[in-house]
Amino acid sequence: MNQALQELSHCGDVRSLESALRAFCSGFGSVSHLDVLSMVGAEKRQAVCLLRLNSPEQERALMARLGAIRFGDDLCVVVEMRLPD
Repeated sequence: MNQALQELSHCGDVRSLESALRAFCSGFGSVSHLDVLSMVGAEKRQAVCLLRLNSPEQERALMARLGAIRFGDDLCVVVEMRLPD
């Protein structure tokens, strides 16, 4: 897991992950779209994040840093979130 994803994984809920992701992305440009879908399994909790920035150049830079992939028009990144205590 890269360092950026590891930092995002400390978020314990969708709202804090959205906030942390927006803050992280601000170094690349403005987020024009963000959806976070959480999934909870027996041993892990994940969030699928779909987002867009204002320009393709900003998105390419973010993809390189986060290891995000394209999913249609969106960038997609999966974050392993910490389980609640």
